[in-house]
Amino acid sequence: MPGEVKRVAVIGGGCSGLAAIKSCVDEGLQPVCYERTDQLGGLWNYTQHVREGQGCVMRSTVINTSKEMMCYSDFPIPQHYPNFMHNSQVWQYFQDYAKHFDLNQHITYNTEVLLVKPAPDFDDTGRWNLKVLDHKSDEENTETFDAVLVCTGHHAQKNEPSFPGLADFKGEVIHSHDYREPSRFMDKRMLIIGIGNSGGDMAVELSRQGQVYLSTRRGTWVIHRISEPGGQPIDILNTKRWKLWLANSIPPALLNKVICMKLNHRLDHDLYSLRPAYPPTAQHPMVNDDLGNRIACGKVKVKTDVIGFTATGVEFEDGSFEDDIDVVFLATGYRFGFPFLDKSVVDVKENRLPFYKYMFPPDQKHHTLAIIGCIQPLGAIMPIAELQCRLAARVFKGDVKLPSASEMWEDIQAKETAMAKRYVKSPRHTIQVDYLGYMDEIALLNGCKPDFLTLVKRDPALAWQVWTGPCTPYQFRLTGPGQWDGARDAIMSTMDRVRYPFATRPLPVISDMARVQGFMSRLLMLFAFLLVLSVVFG
Repeated sequence: MPGEVKRVAVIGGGCSGLAAIKSCVDEGLQPVCYERTDQLGGLWNYTQHVREGQGCVMRSTVINTSKEMMCYSDFPIPQHYPNFMHNSQVWQYFQDYAKHFDLNQHITYNTEVLLVKPAPDFDDTGRWNLKVLDHKSDEENTETFDAVLVCTGHHAQKNEPSFPGLADFKGEVIHSHDYREPSRFMDKRMLIIGIGNSGGDMAVELSRQGQVYLSTRRGTWVIHRISEPGGQPIDILNTKRWKLWLANSIPPALLNKVICMKLNHRLDHDLYSLRPAYPPTAQHPMVNDDLGNRIACGKVKVKTDVIGFTATGVEFEDGSFEDDIDVVFLATGYRFGFPFLDKSVVDVKENRLPFYKYMFPPDQKHHTLAIIGCIQPLGAIMPIAELQCRLAARVFKGDVKLPSASEMWEDIQAKETAMAKRYVKSPRHTIQVDYLGYMDEIALLNGCKPDFLTLVKRDPALAWQVWTGPCTPYQFRLTGPGQWDGARDAIMSTMDRVRYPFATRPLPVISDMARVQGFMSRLLMLFAFLLVLSVVFG
């Protein structure tokens, strides 16, 4: 790479942009972050008013991933925070992170990036020209940077499908992007089109105001935040290295059968008219704890795909019809793209992102531009975006050398083939990644993936926790570039922080007799289980 990279443009001040700023500072680079709004936080910065092109959570949104699995890897979320945080607490955490690492000094607010294109001397230097608009002065300027980190995410450009007769529908039509809170929809009859996480959350919330019809083309598999038995956060229970190894070791058909059994044990997807025609691992699932209850109450009715509208009603694919519909909500997701990026760099079509590791354009002569956070994991995006930023900063410096263009294209095509084989075809299934598997890929490139065998020799207790405990982001600070001295303690004390917010009252002391009775009960259950095994297999 020619010369030493100095100035790095960071586009966007959300969760990915904050990680980008810190990663640049950690590597001795000079970040300049452009945030087009007046505050950090991206879509987690709740505003009552709708800002076109700016994603935003609903007023009631609670994050789907638990705090230990979503935090930045060297800044644990305070133990008194709940395991599943309200959006206001997520935003406060981002503010605390920015304050702790003094990131605000690098952010220029109310400034929008209009165009990013290679500088005239790009072939020699790898530099970029950015045209930026100051919203306060309404002035445009062009700045030159040695590298660019695009941290705008994929929740901005609304996907608004058309339906026959929708233009003649006399009620309201609202995209989920523009929905904030439910109070004005009291006693309304509402149709929600789309059964992703937003559609599920809206259906639950709005069903407490009026009648909701939830339309889906395919159905969905529903995952709960809280596990059975015991009530631990589901990602704390399941995101473990030994479980990933086991899942990768058994045939996919058997894995899907096991997952189906567990999901149906909690909520019978046939009984509730939710089951799709494909197995759980072929679709990004819905995370929702309350939908089953609202369906059982009759306040949410699951319907088939919409085939057309009248002035007051809607007809469904199964021939049924619902009249007197007041509001139609389009929970139909987003089309992601980067309108400010020169078409010579990337031209996203049908939500396809042909980048190496979903980050680097493979055919660029100099790898001085990276896309951050444009992935769809079953898990939190924050620690993944942070790992991407840590890698990108070291690529910009020249400390990490990427493979050749042909090798990168091989990786891209292999991922596309695997995704097409696994997932049902859909615009939302173009940037799917497995939470732990993808982080390991990025960490391996960057040299910060934990080496289990080395850990076993050096620190067996830590190795055991890394293998059997939840795979928290702290694991990627144990070794290599960016190593953090607090990582070991954070890993070993993870479950203390998980349990802490539950301990809201002292519990009665269990007598010795009760303990003995509990032990005997478990012993009898074990004996009964062994007896059944001996009968079945003996």
